[in-house]
Parts: sequence; C-alpha cells; structure tokens
Amino acid sequence: MTDDEGFDDALVFRALADPSRRFLLDLLYARDGRTLTELESELEMTRFGVAKHLRVLEEAGLVVVRRSGREKLHYLNPVPIRQIHDRWIDKFTEQHVTALIDLKRALEEES
Repeated sequence: MTDDEGFDDALVFRALADPSRRFLLDLLYARDGRTLTELESELEMTRFGVAKHLRVLEEAGLVVVRRSGREKLHYLNPVPIRQIHDRWIDKFTEQHVTALIDLKRALEEES
C-alpha cells in the first residue's frame, strides 16, 4: 500500500525486518553521507552483500543516494519511518497515554 508521499509500507517493513539493514540505518543516522566502502567496513559481510542491503533500503525510500564526483554517498531518509510511526503506532498509543494522564490527574485530585 502506497501512502501520500509515495512510499510503500510493505517495502518499508520488509527493509526494516533485517537486522543488518537496521544497522546500516543506524550508521547513517550517526553520520550521514557515507560511501559503500565506509559502510562495508562496519559490517562483517562482502561488499556485494552490503550493496544488496543498501539497494533494498533505497527501494523502500529509506536511503537516498547522491553522487559526489566519483563517489556515491548514502543518506538516511527518515520520512518513511515517521509515516509508519504516525499511521501504525501513534494512533494506537494516543488513547492509552491520554487514559494514563487522566488517571494521574484523578489520583492527584483525590490526594
């Protein structure tokens, strides 16, 4: 299912399902604009394996690639994750948080 921004939820969930891909996103969160070589040095897998994981992240819209001369730099795009949060997490937790705040107020008023 594609959302308003054109991101496919299924591709995002699939990309986030793999621990190596989540680790790559963590690396880009810590410092954006890394090359394949930099990212590869952080993982115990082949260059081809890292490139394959990055391709899945790109297809999901979680990583954006920009060329800088001969280098390809990889950047984190947090928008799809935020949209997943807003659609699947936020709306389900709001009710519970509101109920806890109301309970806290009620208990404080009784004191």
